[in-house]
Amino acid sequence: MQSFRGFVVWPDAVKKALISLFVLLPSLAWAELVDRVAAVVNSDIITLSEVEARVGPDFNRLRAEPDATKRAAMRDELMKRGVEMLIGEKLMESQVKELNIEVADSEIELGMDDVKRQNNISGEQFEQLLAQEGYTLASYKAFMRKHLARLKLVNLKVRSKVKISDEDLKAEYARWSHDEANEFEVHGRHILVQVAPKATAEQIEAARLKAVALMNEAKQPGVDFAELAKKKSEGPSAADGGDLGFFKRGVMAAEFERWAFTLPAGGISEPIRTKFGWHVLKVEEKKALAAPPLDEVKDQLRDRMLRGQLEKYTDQYVQELRAAAVVDVKI
Repeated sequence: MQSFRGFVVWPDAVKKALISLFVLLPSLAWAELVDRVAAVVNSDIITLSEVEARVGPDFNRLRAEPDATKRAAMRDELMKRGVEMLIGEKLMESQVKELNIEVADSEIELGMDDVKRQNNISGEQFEQLLAQEGYTLASYKAFMRKHLARLKLVNLKVRSKVKISDEDLKAEYARWSHDEANEFEVHGRHILVQVAPKATAEQIEAARLKAVALMNEAKQPGVDFAELAKKKSEGPSAADGGDLGFFKRGVMAAEFERWAFTLPAGGISEPIRTKFGWHVLKVEEKKALAAPPLDEVKDQLRDRMLRGQLEKYTDQYVQELRAAAVVDVKI
């Protein structure tokens, strides 16, 4: 995805993080009204409801897990991860205040316009997607303001450490082209049975059984999967026969990708669970990928390397902040 065009000069790797936040929003729809304190960072309190909101989208996997012991372990791990993310954010936000870092309304508006353009959605569709995660436009803007401020802090404190030499780039290309030579891309279609964010276990199971029935129907001789998707899919690609186009590894959700790259051409998956619901996937075609020359991909590779270094140095910076702070985790 392309960058936000605004008033701050960010490296491309940071710009891409701005766009990707749209799909990484903590889901307010999952937050429960719980006042229990999960952690204290200096004088800032992190509540249990904040943690639940931060990891809310991943709770779909919990509800789909039938084993109660595994479900409890998964929940504990999710909550620990959520607490750690929020601790890092609180530490960075305190630095944002100390350094008087501000985000203009115009930067937020430009960012939202770019998100809508890159995802090819209207303003109304944008607000509908936010609503599915429990956000109003105002609460999304508030979230985005904090996120952009943290990215400005990263730009200020970390950017100077990020360096990619030509030799580094050539070495990365050698590794990448070797892997790419053994890769392929998949053309897929899918039928989606939606599951609401707060669906009960019974509703999730009912949706799964509906997906099983659609899978069985799709496997019947002579059935046109695209036509079935047009009639039965509840996803936005239904009008296009569930067409997902060609995609490479690393684009789709992990379980969806596992089926896509394991099935043969013409194969149809069992129901696949994601945060959107249950999917029935058909692999239409697989196409081998040839590694393009360095000149064609150097910007992409450099950007990936920059993102990796930014993440590494940002983690180090947060750990430095944490070492100097008083942090008390209570869950």
